[in-house]
Amino acid sequence: MKKVAFYTLGCKLNYSETSAMGRLMAEHGFETVKFHEQPDVYVINTCSVTDNADKKCRKVIKEALRYSPNAQIVIVGCYAQLKPAEIAGIPGVDLVLGAAEKFNIAQHLQELPTGQKGRFVAGNIQSVNFFVNAYSAGERTRSFLKVQDGCDYKCAFCTIPLARGSSRSDTIENVLKNAHEIVALGVKEIVLTGVNLGDYGKQMPDGNPAETTFFQLVQALDEVPVPRIRISSIEPNLLTNEIIAFVAQSKRFMPHFHIPLQSGNNRILRLMRRRYLRELYEERVATIKQLIPHCCIGVDVITGFPSETDEEFIDTYNFLNRLDVSYLHVFTYSERPNTHALHIQPAIPLPVRQERSRMLHILSDKKRRHFYLQHLQTIRPVLFETETDGLTMNGFTDNYIKIATPYDPLLVNEIEPVLLHRLTPDNLMEIEHLHHHVATGSLP
Repeated sequence: MKKVAFYTLGCKLNYSETSAMGRLMAEHGFETVKFHEQPDVYVINTCSVTDNADKKCRKVIKEALRYSPNAQIVIVGCYAQLKPAEIAGIPGVDLVLGAAEKFNIAQHLQELPTGQKGRFVAGNIQSVNFFVNAYSAGERTRSFLKVQDGCDYKCAFCTIPLARGSSRSDTIENVLKNAHEIVALGVKEIVLTGVNLGDYGKQMPDGNPAETTFFQLVQALDEVPVPRIRISSIEPNLLTNEIIAFVAQSKRFMPHFHIPLQSGNNRILRLMRRRYLRELYEERVATIKQLIPHCCIGVDVITGFPSETDEEFIDTYNFLNRLDVSYLHVFTYSERPNTHALHIQPAIPLPVRQERSRMLHILSDKKRRHFYLQHLQTIRPVLFETETDGLTMNGFTDNYIKIATPYDPLLVNEIEPVLLHRLTPDNLMEIEHLHHHVATGSLP
């Protein structure tokens, strides 16, 4: 039996697909091992969201060959679809597979002539119109469940439609089947993933012309016997009031939304070709906080988009500062080939982009700390994860507050109510277990 090791760069969707590749390769006689266990094949699943994809890819290849010098190196993922010939030229790379071929790794390895390096198979992305279901397995605590792929939006800064193709979805029946398989593994939390998750329902593999919506999927999943379901990133224009209201009363869907904003200035939003203005975003946040006051809200934001003035950046900063959101994912704009943003002038100098990013990172820390402080001395359920260093372990509350506590093997993959006791300087919530307070009669 040959051994294969995987390394995943990028988003939750990539993690779900890496697991699916592992299961498919097992059917062809491959055993999945850890990165350092001298596998015969390394599969590196790449990302293309930022401009350092090449640097990250090269670093992982170099590290892989240090552990197993004779291993075959296979590169898949978004970066592989966008720049197959360039990646094939990296020393050590044997095979590069585009979006249509990445789930046929074993077959391509069998067909690879002995000693051949730098072969790539990456067709036109327009031909990728099928859906391959995937979910991550191996981590007991949570699983990333892919329900949608591709994107029909044409945001000015984004290469994802070029790397993943048009929007397409799994059927509700198959999503439910996968969800039940995940539950059978003992997983306590399912995270729904996709490229444009709220666009779920387009181009179903069963050819059903009837329109299916993300809200219908959410309703169906609420019947799956899993303690927790999270919705990963969802566009503000696709996060409807009915979805928010449903999550507010659901026992399975967690009070946590991650909603890309990208800019808080309407001129920049129009230049970015986003499908909303900031007023709609503000309405969504207000609705969430009205119906779910304790809800955690994460925000994606891009700094240094071409032609963004200092005044427009401050407009975004002030808008975010006013919003009742919990944390930011900050991206420094980077030029991506074949995107509309390349034609927008003037480009913002890199030091200015980096300084704006630094300011938003500081704001994010303040937002997160403020959100955590609001919940001090309250009781919330925590899903405990494996230990981090053998001494401590982490976990997350239902509303995504990260906790730290001394490691206890009996708590791993358990959900228990705890008292949120004290906030550390690095924004970790220390907890007290309720059995202590029950014994002493000191519950708040």
